[in-house]
Amino acid sequence: MFENMTEEEARRHILEEVGVYCDKFHGQKSWKEGDRISYASRVYDHREMMNLVDSSLEFWLTSGRYTEKFEEEFASYLKIHHCSLVNSGSSANLLAFMALTSPLLEERRILPGDEVITVAAGFPTTVAPMIQYGAIPVFVDVTIPQYNIDVTQLEAAVTEKTKAVMLAHTLGNPFNLQELKSFCARHELWLIEDNCDALGSEYKIDGSWKFTGTIGDIGTSSFYPPHHMTMGEGGAVYTDNPLLHKIVRSLRDWGRECICPSGRDNLCGHRFDKQYGELPLGYDHKYVYSHFGYNLKATDMQAAIGCAQIEKLDEFTKLRREHFNFLNERLQGAKGYLILPEAEPNSNPSWFGFPLTCREGIEKNKIVSHLEAKGVQTRMLFAGNLTKQPCFDAMRKKGEGYRVVGDLRNTDRIMNETFWIGVYPGMNEEMLAYMADIALEAVENGK
Repeated sequence: MFENMTEEEARRHILEEVGVYCDKFHGQKSWKEGDRISYASRVYDHREMMNLVDSSLEFWLTSGRYTEKFEEEFASYLKIHHCSLVNSGSSANLLAFMALTSPLLEERRILPGDEVITVAAGFPTTVAPMIQYGAIPVFVDVTIPQYNIDVTQLEAAVTEKTKAVMLAHTLGNPFNLQELKSFCARHELWLIEDNCDALGSEYKIDGSWKFTGTIGDIGTSSFYPPHHMTMGEGGAVYTDNPLLHKIVRSLRDWGRECICPSGRDNLCGHRFDKQYGELPLGYDHKYVYSHFGYNLKATDMQAAIGCAQIEKLDEFTKLRREHFNFLNERLQGAKGYLILPEAEPNSNPSWFGFPLTCREGIEKNKIVSHLEAKGVQTRMLFAGNLTKQPCFDAMRKKGEGYRVVGDLRNTDRIMNETFWIGVYPGMNEEMLAYMADIALEAVENGK
């Protein structure tokens, strides 16, 4: 077939056939009652598959041209200067936190034993890097029905050991960034925004609308399949601070000092003429290490998918908001039994899900069981109260390794009484109406 073709003609032919294949065998299937409704799913078309195959035909495999393209386009979308693609959202959180431990930050670096303010009502990898490094997470309660940090408790949480605040925008609902920015400025604290569930969410601060993840010192995203856009596995760390960007890149790429991308040498022009540490003069800059780092790069095939997904991100965000509003309107009749979610003031969330908290006398397990039996997939609000999880058993018994401000009353309530259902872009009105009807039916079951 290819014997009379140039390489470019053969590639074009293959990609055209891939597009036809995808449209025929991967098109969205129509939903009918009785089919399961997932809380989230991938939404894609032939563009993602063609990009994936295009990258695979180059067989570069590691980070390459699609990675550079994605980092540039993602930073441009968020209106921020620096973006580093990584292999997962959890790796993004790890790098964001560990960047703040760099000796390059001098007296502002986080040291083992220093404290970081956060919440226990969330996903564990927001907190795990602190514990793994030896920092002390300080857990503050959250509000219902926003499911974000209770900012009235911030001053009670801060001590002379506090160095940073690291929080997620829960299910796409921004936390109170105006208050957090002011608090961090007063106490000279770093602010990390875990934006993994909130890509596309906006917050109005100092009179201007900005994307969440771009307001603090560092933001993170996840591109796991259920999230706002996907490349299978993948994540990103982004910042406007050039020093933090340099540190993130070093930690991502084995801890090395050199900034040359894979396959390219001597961009700085000083590969063999500088002195580092106690190495001999002229030691190859490509093998100089300024941090104890990792290898957390993504592949170019993942980045290729991401480049196609960015083109759809505005539409994805629009649909998430529409689906949330549809459910919110249809479930008004359940307000006597379920607490409906509320957006943080001055925010425009790109919702990841629709959280519901049972009022007194309503049994969550009965409602969730009814929804699941009728084909509506549910999820808990992640760890519930993270400090109750088995991974905290040893620390809890010893009474060390973390600190709690107040009694985490709402966090415990979320653990016992909160669940959520999906609003992802692949849903249609028929699916949403069915979900709302089953939720109303479930309330009658859960009385």
